[in-house]
Amino acid sequence: MEQILSPSFSMHTAIRTPTTYLHHHSVSFIKKSSLNLVSISTPTQLLSFSKLTTTSQPHNKLSVECRQSEYFEQPPRFSSRPPNDSSYSPAAGLPPRVFVGHYIYKGKAALTVEPRSPEFVPLDSGAFKISKEGYILLQFAPAAGVRQYDWSRKQVFSLSVAEIGSLISLGSRESCEFFHDPNKGKSDEGKVRKVLKVEPLPDGSGHFFNLSVQNRLLNMDESIYIPISKAEFAVLVTAFNFILPYLLGWHVFADSIKPDDSGRVNNTNPRIGVDYEWSR
Repeated sequence: MEQILSPSFSMHTAIRTPTTYLHHHSVSFIKKSSLNLVSISTPTQLLSFSKLTTTSQPHNKLSVECRQSEYFEQPPRFSSRPPNDSSYSPAAGLPPRVFVGHYIYKGKAALTVEPRSPEFVPLDSGAFKISKEGYILLQFAPAAGVRQYDWSRKQVFSLSVAEIGSLISLGSRESCEFFHDPNKGKSDEGKVRKVLKVEPLPDGSGHFFNLSVQNRLLNMDESIYIPISKAEFAVLVTAFNFILPYLLGWHVFADSIKPDDSGRVNNTNPRIGVDYEWSR
């Protein structure tokens, strides 16, 4: 904040500004013998002045100019590189995380579909290996009114790669069913049961998604269903087809391929050659 005043004036101000970005503004005041200024509103923030007084001969104009300061919080800067840039790999460091999703709203419920990326672990050799495949997270929320949904009662279901394949290959008159136990292999196994059923609508206009959740730990039994039209199901299938290789982590492998990789890898590890069927 810079103040441009005539030498014959003294000014006592108290300026409170939030941590925002100040743009160039110039505000002028016409002098009176005593001037009390309460507030000035700019397009981006409110500057508050407690008191403004003068002690000598009047002048025609008093100017206060606001300029952007480097001390204010700066907007986040993102890299100009696209997420699929080959330089972005687990070894070089991942790009900033991006969250995406697809949303379907109906009268009885809402459905969100969000991909979740795979996980990698480093090896002693410096390479990386996938430790957990990605998945598709489905979130079902029951309606709480007209165009309102109770997300505090949402139920979630994670589609594995194999389950995604079942949905992709599902015919217009076919159905499928998936069963999940989040506590499988633990002491609470069998106390939480999730069943997702995908069935064709009677008129053949789409599919019916029904998620049933029985939770003995919370004494809860809930079923949320939502109809999915042919067009909406086609969008889901197209998105699933596109994201499936990324959930497997194959895009990272493809980005790491170099023209001389095959010869260099075979020379460093002769055992790899025996795995090629056509080299026998």
